[in-house]
Amino acid sequence: MKIKTIALNGIVAAVYVIVTALIQPIAFSQIQFRVPEIFNHLVVFNKKYFFGIVIGVFVANLMFSNLLPFDLIFGVIHTVLSLAITIIISKFVHNKITLMLINTVIFSFNMFIIAYELQLALEFPFWETWLFTASGELIVMVIGIPVMYIINKRINIASH
Repeated sequence: MKIKTIALNGIVAAVYVIVTALIQPIAFSQIQFRVPEIFNHLVVFNKKYFFGIVIGVFVANLMFSNLLPFDLIFGVIHTVLSLAITIIISKFVHNKITLMLINTVIFSFNMFIIAYELQLALEFPFWETWLFTASGELIVMVIGIPVMYIINKRINIASH
């Protein structure tokens, strides 16, 4: 891996953690609005951001979650699985907006992983929790589509 790629992934991870710190009260609960999840769209532009996102999730959960080790395991599994699916699909879908919409659906659907975690850790009802967490993820990631699209137009994320 090139030094530039390592540095960019470090920046992505750091920004993910910083944004999580700023919105911590709404990031960890049955109803989650984890704003830094918009960075999941970075893999739509370039799959090399995979590690920065995963490290950001891991560190944010390590620093701010009250559900250790559950969040470290389930949160990272959710992110890795969802990003991997999007990367595979990106080989067949090349339109960035369409791929961000697909990415949004993948991450939102896969919130069943987080719902299961919250059921295990806090005995939250699975179906209700899946609905709430998936809804929060969907809202954040839909809002993230135009944000990431505009950022890419300004700094060309794909070429970095």
